Amino acid sequence: MTTEILTIVISAIGIVLTLGTSLFAAGAWMVRRIDDRIDAVEEKLSTRIDAVDEKLSARIDAVAADVTDLKISVARLEGPPRRLVTASR
Repeated sequence: MTTEILTIVISAIGIVLTLGTSLFAAGAWMVRRIDDRIDAVEEKLSTRIDAVDEKLSARIDAVAADVTDLKISVARLEGPPRRLVTASR
């Protein structure tokens, strides 16, 4: 092989390696940026979901208390009538 052909082959290999390395670095940078954005969105959503969960838990607890009060009221309405004076034997 002549020196010109050897120089062209080595230059081509160098260019391919340089382009491959730069593409790999750019891909790694994009992946890192996407991961950072996804982490930020995940943190925001986690905070919002936790707030909604707390609100719903409070509302469900309030409904449970109301249902208990309603059960007691219905039991009083359906139960035997109360007598003020009871007959003693």
